[in-house]
Amino acid sequence: MSSRISYPPHDTADPPPIPLDLERVGNRQSTGLIPSGRSIVLVGLMGAGKTTIGRRLATRLGLPFVDADVEIERAAGCSIADVFRLYGEAAFRDGERRVIRRLLEGPPMVLATGGGAYMDASTRALVHERAISIWLRCPLPVLLRRVQGRNHRPLLNEASPRDVLARLMTIRHPVYAEADIIVDCGDHNVDHSTSRVIEAMALSRRPVRLPIHLSHTSYDVVIGTDLIARAGALLAPVLPQKRVIIITDETVASLHLARLEESLRETAIAFRTLVVKPGEQSKSLGTYERLVDDILKEGVERKTTVIAFGGGVVGDLAGFVAASTLRGLPFVQIPTTLLSQVDSSVGGKTGINTRWGKNLLGAFHQPLAVLADASALATLPRRELVAGYAEIVKAGLIGDIPLFEWCEKHGEAALACDPQALTEAVRQACAFKARVVAADEREQQSSGGRALLNLGHTFGHALEAELGYDGRLLHGEGVSIGLRLAFALSVKLGVCPESDLERVTAHLDALGMPARIRDLPYAFRAADLMAHMQRDKKMQDGQLSFVLANGIGQAFTSRNVPADSVRDVLLEDGCSP
Repeated sequence: MSSRISYPPHDTADPPPIPLDLERVGNRQSTGLIPSGRSIVLVGLMGAGKTTIGRRLATRLGLPFVDADVEIERAAGCSIADVFRLYGEAAFRDGERRVIRRLLEGPPMVLATGGGAYMDASTRALVHERAISIWLRCPLPVLLRRVQGRNHRPLLNEASPRDVLARLMTIRHPVYAEADIIVDCGDHNVDHSTSRVIEAMALSRRPVRLPIHLSHTSYDVVIGTDLIARAGALLAPVLPQKRVIIITDETVASLHLARLEESLRETAIAFRTLVVKPGEQSKSLGTYERLVDDILKEGVERKTTVIAFGGGVVGDLAGFVAASTLRGLPFVQIPTTLLSQVDSSVGGKTGINTRWGKNLLGAFHQPLAVLADASALATLPRRELVAGYAEIVKAGLIGDIPLFEWCEKHGEAALACDPQALTEAVRQACAFKARVVAADEREQQSSGGRALLNLGHTFGHALEAELGYDGRLLHGEGVSIGLRLAFALSVKLGVCPESDLERVTAHLDALGMPARIRDLPYAFRAADLMAHMQRDKKMQDGQLSFVLANGIGQAFTSRNVPADSVRDVLLEDGCSP
């Protein structure tokens, strides 16, 4: 392409794109690599130090430094001021986008961008995909002092530099806040500021993204640390509009809500927070009605997103509110318990309880995104972690032998809140569930499919129901006991080797997890538990349905399981008749 620029015809409303000679945009070879192999893109307002800090950063990291503005001028064959004068800002942004794309297609580098480059949504998406973005944030007085006398900046010629910069800060800062890393740069010298950037990069851990692909939609489960504090940046690209309703409970609000709300403010996402009582009792028609009434009174629109911020109760409740209000509102899950991160937040099941049983009123409603913050789990008591861990073990027992083997080796580290172990445990469990959900989203397969995820649940739900869902037995604790009972039933029916039951029992015992009914400080009658099972929503044609196993990692669904066999297993585990 020619590098020459000609004046557009006077009668053309939209001038043609700037003729750019992209062959002149250098794809330099790097002499070193940052650990991730990604380029580093510096964003910020004019005067933030992107070029000066960028050059020093590149030298220290052994990477080439590239100034996007210089490359644009080289490709255009004239100065940026001339491009603005001849073609206007819209044409300049188009050329800027094409040049940055060309640069990021090359090897890793440190790239300093113009102040407006990151404002373009497609450029921003490209940077997130191919690079590490760092916002150099500076206060107004520092920026003002640094830009004095820069007459070559077209935007500074529109009004006083103070007014221009103040206006740009209002418009651009909420978007810059979507960068991967934010570094505050004031009056420090270049070496000090560069060191702060390197330190911030060393401390930053890029979250793991697990894509969920369904027939009609797709979304990411984002897993990592400190995601609540970055929720605004992570959600801004996927929200239909920058307006959300947060639904949380009193416990989570006291621990984490301030960080979530601050992250939303930082990216200019308007929010309203609704708080419910903690516990299973909030999954009721009364609470549901109050929430919907508050949302409608707020004047919610169909593009307003509901954020479920809490454990499984909040996720189920808020998800059903989103699914049913205005025939469906966008929905985001930010689960704060291990159980909800690996189970209820993935798959789109939502619901509330009735007096006839658990989750009998609900809907399938897939989220826009799931943010699983391992840092939030540090505030949980071990009992809550154990309840969540049971769902991870369940995934391995259903159909992922390597996951169960991983649990045997690393389960204690996960329950000790080791960040790496927790992140890996959540990733593996979510990946397994994602595969199952993708194959049978609405649990319509006659056998196998999503129904396999109920391994241990028929027993566990019966125990919970008998105690009135009052919190004396956590859902995950019921599942933990139910897993062993499912293997015990499988052994009794002659479809599973007893050695696998012993291996499952040994793992639960080694971690101090609930494994037997007799270990609970409550008395249960087999007849009462059987009655709850017969009211379970998984019943079909009046027949008991269970997930059984041919062995570890070999689960299958079975209908019309003999009631006498189920009763015998319950009696052997500590129930009275």
